[in-house]
Amino acid sequence: MKRLAVFCGSSDGASKAYKEGAIQLGEELAKREITLVYGGASVGIMGAVANAVLENGGKVIGVIPQMLEDREISHPNLTELHVVQSMHERKAKMADLADGFIALPGGPGTLEEFIEVFTWAQLGVHQKPCGLLNINHYYEPLVSLFNHMADQQFLHEEYRSMALVDSCPSQLIEQFYAYQPPAIKTYIKKDQT
Repeated sequence: MKRLAVFCGSSDGASKAYKEGAIQLGEELAKREITLVYGGASVGIMGAVANAVLENGGKVIGVIPQMLEDREISHPNLTELHVVQSMHERKAKMADLADGFIALPGGPGTLEEFIEVFTWAQLGVHQKPCGLLNINHYYEPLVSLFNHMADQQFLHEEYRSMALVDSCPSQLIEQFYAYQPPAIKTYIKKDQT
């Protein structure tokens, strides 16, 4: 695992635990020589995780849309900064650069980014691990929703378990190393092929 994309908020959140968890993840990435791929901003949890990687000798690749770059919120000290034209291009570029995906606490944008790569994994678009760093129990409602989807047979159990969850950065990364993607779902019956 050489590069991990991290989706997270551009705010610090209500609890100092969120920023502390972002810093711990950044330190762990640098220690393991895993390059951070993220949204390129210098603010909020995004800035905290990037700073932690850089302060510990790691590499950071930012991907930011021009509209946000124009607002002068991009991080000035990144290893690389890719300025793209749209949010769609940003997500595609981050997905191409990364070997896996972690969501830290964040808002609707963070959730949307994670759900998209999680869905792509179910469809077989990629076979990269997708994880939730469950700082301060932030993602418990989403984990409960995945369980509800599985109970109601809208999410197969093998796909529900694709969402790796841990509150400890090092343990979540260890789950990434052990990850085995499930078989790609098909609706074609074997006797029809």
